Amino acid sequence: MKFAFKRSLSPVAYCALHVKTGTRYEESGRGGLAHFTEHLLFKGTESRSAGAVNSCIEKLGGELNAYTTKEETVIHATTLKEDLRKAVNLLMDIAFRCTFPEREIEKERGVVLEEINTYKDSPSEQIYDDFEELMFEGTPLSMPVLGKAKYLRKADRDVVAGYYKKMFVPENMFFTIVADMDEKKAESMVLRALETYATTGYSLDSGREETICPAIPTPLPDNPAFERTVNRHGHQAHCVIGARAYPAYDDRRIPLSLLINILGGPVANSKLNLLLRERYGLVYSVDASYSMFSDAGAAVIYFGCEKSNVPRCRSLVGKTLAHLRETPLSPAALAAAKKQLLGQMAIASDNGEAQVLSMGKSLMTYGRVIDNRETAALIESVTAGQILDAAQEIFNPSAMSELLFI
Repeated sequence: MKFAFKRSLSPVAYCALHVKTGTRYEESGRGGLAHFTEHLLFKGTESRSAGAVNSCIEKLGGELNAYTTKEETVIHATTLKEDLRKAVNLLMDIAFRCTFPEREIEKERGVVLEEINTYKDSPSEQIYDDFEELMFEGTPLSMPVLGKAKYLRKADRDVVAGYYKKMFVPENMFFTIVADMDEKKAESMVLRALETYATTGYSLDSGREETICPAIPTPLPDNPAFERTVNRHGHQAHCVIGARAYPAYDDRRIPLSLLINILGGPVANSKLNLLLRERYGLVYSVDASYSMFSDAGAAVIYFGCEKSNVPRCRSLVGKTLAHLRETPLSPAALAAAKKQLLGQMAIASDNGEAQVLSMGKSLMTYGRVIDNRETAALIESVTAGQILDAAQEIFNPSAMSELLFI
């Protein structure tokens, strides 16, 4: 198990356990097993009932939560620093000693199936999964995190327990803490809990700078671009336009991240928001995002609008992308874009929970924690030419795909 720590001055402590699992590690046709297992992690261990698991931290005023992505399952807790040991022990208990009672599996199966049905009623969310399913067709990344109802109805205790035993092992885990305490004390706390709850694999690697990065996987092969329209019989149209992008190990991810933030990041002054919403009032929502995986990536633009506005929105998005492909950013525009992204990053990292989760993701992906100073230096080094190159490669019209819900 790898471990990383950051000292804070807050009376609140944060801990997280990242497990390298998720839909990409599931067998073909078994999408959703990682997410289903995540739900069942809270349904009892060898020494705790489901009620005891869920109340252990909350009765102390803290929080316990979890989530699953295509490449990881994360269990995390927030407590007062004097209660951190209890939180660490609970996460280790959940990670190694779940019992998966049959009655709980059946109850939670209904909850997850309802979650899938509810998701289908949110086209602005589902369209992202459907787009990635088409973009990564034939690869493990094509399966949605929630999975498919037809398989989840068949997933019994043996399947869940087998997956848990295979994936929830120390060599697959990454533990992070943000707290006001000595690092050695925190490390000792985690190691002692690991020795108590795990049956094998008691070593704890600090994941510092000298740690060798994981082997870089071979990038996934590209699939042909596509253009699909799905009739959803809704009152609003939803559209995703995008392309395959750089994986997490590609240095070009930094210029592309800056480009995506300029284009449609989570701010009102992004190019697409100023154009489609503020100037012409064509959309309620428009954004751009960049998802990075270990062996692939996806850069996408989303907008939701009245059906009659789709052609004009398409045209304006196309013109914006063409401008970015043809015209380098001016020095002033580049400096402003860097300042904005650096500010967003600094403000986000001021949150302890965001810190502990980001540290775990970095530790799992790169074998060490890449801190804000290093990331800031990489952002500051980006040139207008690199952003132009990213725009020309990723947003090449011949490589772009589109999915339209109408």
